[in-house]
Amino acid sequence: MGSELLERVLWLLKRNPQVKTVDLTGGAPELHPEFRDFVESVRSLGRHVMDRCNLTILFEPGFDDLPEFFAAHQVEVIASLPCYTAENVDQQRGRRVFDRSVRALQRLNAVGYGQSDSGLDLQLVYNPVGAFLPHAQAELESKYREELYRLFGIQFNQLFTITNMPITRYADALRRHGEYDAYLQTLVDSFNPATLSELMCRSLVSVGYDGTLFDCDFNQALKLPVPSLHRSIYEIEDLGKLSSAAIQTGDHCFGCTAGSGSSCGGSIT
Repeated sequence: MGSELLERVLWLLKRNPQVKTVDLTGGAPELHPEFRDFVESVRSLGRHVMDRCNLTILFEPGFDDLPEFFAAHQVEVIASLPCYTAENVDQQRGRRVFDRSVRALQRLNAVGYGQSDSGLDLQLVYNPVGAFLPHAQAELESKYREELYRLFGIQFNQLFTITNMPITRYADALRRHGEYDAYLQTLVDSFNPATLSELMCRSLVSVGYDGTLFDCDFNQALKLPVPSLHRSIYEIEDLGKLSSAAIQTGDHCFGCTAGSGSSCGGSIT
């Protein structure tokens, strides 16, 4: 995402005060050379910034001061932690990822993140390690809170449970193990109509690296742009026009509507 596109995003934010939150994602958004300038510009507009951080970035050269930067600009940090045990996390993410994640969380705690009265929100994200739905978010959050504090003194604000979507690499893995059809059927059988009104695609717009607009990150991964006349950030000035537009859907959407539902902010019901 180049400088021109970032400037267009800021221009759109100025013209669309109804947009209150800017959610930065993409593996390691902090690696973008203009990441810090962009965060500062968004915050100067009075908008809330969320950073989906992979935690291990805090140990890369030149990024060790990220906790202080986040705190100074009141950036909400959302960090993936598939489990509270090293065995499960390292199995899913790689050797020693759990250890580095724990140390990163402790560093964030040290500058105030996760403390109830600091105003610095630290959210953790759980994804199942198999072809099944997440456990109940409240129960899992309680267990995470108990174990992470007992073992490492770590505190956080909330745990978000997010269903694994049967797309891209995860879909390929399911097919290799002969589990794709059964997993998709599980999602279909678990459809919960109570989730529909709060689905993230109803209020979120995702901007691709080239300015293409998507209804959600998953559609972006599948290269399914919004089914609207305005498919690029350069073709629209009033983002409110997207609120009445049709939403691009597919079989993967059953992932967000299964069980308690799944969104970028965790379960829905």
